[in-house]
Amino acid sequence: MLKYALLGFLSYQPMTGYELENHFRSSAAHFWHTRLSQIYMTLRDLETDGWVVSTVEAQEKRPDRRVYELTTAGKEALHVWLAEPLTERSLVKDTLLLKLFFSAAAGKRAILKQLHIQRDLHRAQLKLYQEDAHALAQQQVAIQPALARDALLWESVRDFGTKFEHLYVEWLEETIQKIESEFPETS
Repeated sequence: MLKYALLGFLSYQPMTGYELENHFRSSAAHFWHTRLSQIYMTLRDLETDGWVVSTVEAQEKRPDRRVYELTTAGKEALHVWLAEPLTERSLVKDTLLLKLFFSAAAGKRAILKQLHIQRDLHRAQLKLYQEDAHALAQQQVAIQPALARDALLWESVRDFGTKFEHLYVEWLEETIQKIESEFPETS
């Protein structure tokens, strides 16, 4: 999937690996994570496949930078991937749910500590979706008005994130209350 995400970002404009990581971090990282090393490795593979080309740009007093650009074959590959319908439900891995499932032996205090930490983390993510993510999309459209259609879809994804985090915080608060009132202390 990373290769298609990179093709998607490069469909907006040519970028360096570092710029791709920054775009990822400010947008897609909320629902799909990657590391800079994975980005560079995937870019090399995409170049080998002929889906991107790179050029080296000299810079004064800084190392040269390699800029990647989508090829016609890369655009076609992206369009084919985007047109393929998803016929299966995406499975979610959630470490907290797995830990909570087996946490009875950890004791009430440890469970509550973990739940409070996660509630704070999800509240912070909810705040980010509600404030920062929307502003970033609007800034990008101001710079590149041709991305207005894309921004509509970005907004839909941000709305999903907001609703997901709101639900997750609500579930955590209910679970905390349940553990505080119903979970027996261990002896």
